[in-house]
Amino acid sequence: MSETTFTFRVDEDLKKKFAEIAKSKDRTGAQLLRDFIRETIAKQQDEAEYDAWFKAKVQQGLDDADAGRVYTAEETEEYFRKLREELLSREDIKV
Repeated sequence: MSETTFTFRVDEDLKKKFAEIAKSKDRTGAQLLRDFIRETIAKQQDEAEYDAWFKAKVQQGLDDADAGRVYTAEETEEYFRKLREELLSREDIKV
């Protein structure tokens, strides 16, 4: 892995406080910054994956609705009524 230098300006007091926090964690400021960068990248990737999944699900719902593949309110209520009855009749579920 090739390395590069990341240089930026920061207030002296902010740098001092950050260095103290790093030291209290037995880490260097550079290590904490690298961790932060990795976490930020991972979070962004997770958000992008979720966003793509969510958009696909919405599109699937729109496509189903356009094709008439929908349930009426009555069908939905009946489905969940039966599901509740089934779950409540199970002995391993305490209510």
